Amino acid sequence: MSKNMLVLTEAAIFAALAMSLSLLPDFASWFTPSFGTIPLILFSLRRGLKAGLLAGLCWGLLHFLLSKVYYLSIPQVVIEYIFAFLVMGLAGLFSTPLKQAMAKGQTAKVFSLASLGAITAILVRYLFHFWAGILFWSDYAPEGMSPVLYSLSVNATAGGLTLLVTLVVLYPLLYVQPKFFQGH
Repeated sequence: MSKNMLVLTEAAIFAALAMSLSLLPDFASWFTPSFGTIPLILFSLRRGLKAGLLAGLCWGLLHFLLSKVYYLSIPQVVIEYIFAFLVMGLAGLFSTPLKQAMAKGQTAKVFSLASLGAITAILVRYLFHFWAGILFWSDYAPEGMSPVLYSLSVNATAGGLTLLVTLVVLYPLLYVQPKFFQGH
């Protein structure tokens, strides 16, 4: 199997895994972490930016195939299901430096770069959700509460919890299975 075909196959598998984890029941409504983020961050750190963006886009599109889209308007759907999922691949910006730090045995740098990848992807994703919250979901804010504050509280909580669960999986994997990130 060619390397390109292998990467495409992995992208599809990781997008499907992300979607499967997205189907876990919410335990706190909009404040639930996005467990599907975990495989997308791992894949992006393993395969880089382009492959990560592709896997993120596939994850977003799978929501349409499985009728898991909360539709208010076309711009809202594009922002929250195309852009917000696509940018999960931004963790791939740190893939090459991560691999270089691993090759040099720079453990602290490895953990820093992996953390920066996760933070970047999750932050940008939840910025999209934050703006969508202000633009499209403001009617759901409790009476008298600013839509900005409402969107910030919902998305900062969900984003923070998502980052936490991602790092809880990422750190041990970096330690016990560093070869996963080499992508051979």
